[in-house]
Amino acid sequence: MSLLSIRNLTVSFATRSGGFTAVEAFDLSIERDEVVAIVGESGSGKSVAMLAVMGLLPWTATVTADELRFGDLDLLSLGPRERRAIIGRDITMIFQEPMSSLNPCFTVGFQLSEALKTHLELDKTSRRARCIELLDEVGITDPARRLSAFPHQLSGGMSQRVMIAMALACRPKLLIADEPTTALDVTIQAQILDLLRRLKDETGMGLVIITHDMGVVAETADRVIVQYAGEQVEKQSTRDLFREPRHPYTAALLAALPERVAGGERLPAIPGVVPGQFDRPQGCLFSPRCQFVFERCHIERPGPAGSELGKARCHTPLVGGRPMVQSERVA
Repeated sequence: MSLLSIRNLTVSFATRSGGFTAVEAFDLSIERDEVVAIVGESGSGKSVAMLAVMGLLPWTATVTADELRFGDLDLLSLGPRERRAIIGRDITMIFQEPMSSLNPCFTVGFQLSEALKTHLELDKTSRRARCIELLDEVGITDPARRLSAFPHQLSGGMSQRVMIAMALACRPKLLIADEPTTALDVTIQAQILDLLRRLKDETGMGLVIITHDMGVVAETADRVIVQYAGEQVEKQSTRDLFREPRHPYTAALLAALPERVAGGERLPAIPGVVPGQFDRPQGCLFSPRCQFVFERCHIERPGPAGSELGKARCHTPLVGGRPMVQSERVA
């Protein structure tokens, strides 16, 4: 049984201008001790999909799914109290921007001990000992002194380590890391990624990493889901995706990596922007930006191809970097 199983998840929001679908037909399955990366540009629905799992979307959101299970628990049928018993203990999340995720009015020790008090019902002495252990585990020096520090007294890297410690406080089975290295310098990024990998190996937890950084994907993930404008456009193992991307969007993302561009050449960029609520094309959502676009792309929404083609949501998935003949596509 999968640790987390999601099938056909759709998230829509009621807005003043009408309904807007932020995530459509999202599928995900993750096992223990596995790392899955969800990659895409801002506005692609990466964070929204995982916030739906956490139950942290606003009241304007409508969440539907054919399946949304954590182990043998149906998350869609759980009441608020039952969900709160799981979220923060068995499923935890590291949120974007650690400097703004920590409450500036409370000390690190107070915020770190809240989950221990709520979920594990530890006494004050045991909570303090566990907090010191957690800070030491994530590589913070002099952890006993840091418990009395306020967030503004911490660096960005240290704040991120505190967020990781909070997420790991109750030894979760599944950790969701939302842009865990955003706004951190390269050295600190490497340290945070090494830390997440080590903790995953030591605890056997499942790890979902949400990112737009393909370098992070290459270093950490076993499998990759590529998200665009609320849709999954490709799903492959990390090795296969980097070796042979099947969707033009994935290929364009990889082509924009500086290390793949010869010295002196212009860095390629994807023209245009991700479509919003009012400018979504009738056919393929990527068609206005795709270099391989043809007439069918503008009028017909493609379905996913077969597994051997990375489930690419494209009329002509790429083979050897070029669109395949339509008759060869396996539906």
